Amino acid sequence: MASVYTASSTATGDARNGHVRSSDGVLDLDLAVPKEMGGPGGALTNPEQLFSAGYAACFHSALKAVARAQKITLEDTAVTVDVGIGPKDGGGFQLDVAIEVEIPGVDEATAQQLIEAAHQVCPYSNATRGNVDVALSVA
Repeated sequence: MASVYTASSTATGDARNGHVRSSDGVLDLDLAVPKEMGGPGGALTNPEQLFSAGYAACFHSALKAVARAQKITLEDTAVTVDVGIGPKDGGGFQLDVAIEVEIPGVDEATAQQLIEAAHQVCPYSNATRGNVDVALSVA
């Protein structure tokens, strides 16, 4: 594959209680382990939030591209991505993802077809396929 864009970020400090910064400085955030995982929580982000935000934006873009290709006009759409983390059988941790899509003005069958098609072209979906359980739903 020939990349057309490469994002680069560096994590420093105390890992999940550390800091992340993109090479261009646009992303520059302190991190904290959520209280649910035994950390301090608070008004700081964490890797799962960053992953869910990126996945939501990417999936939304894929949804709009698929609809455009099918000559379906979408308005006021929204994509919510929940990323869960928990212990993996045999050790370590694993993620699971739930994607909920709001597509007003489109019947449920068409909406379902659109989100399934978006799931096939979204780079995040392609990267996680076979590695992360992903549930799709129409709101």
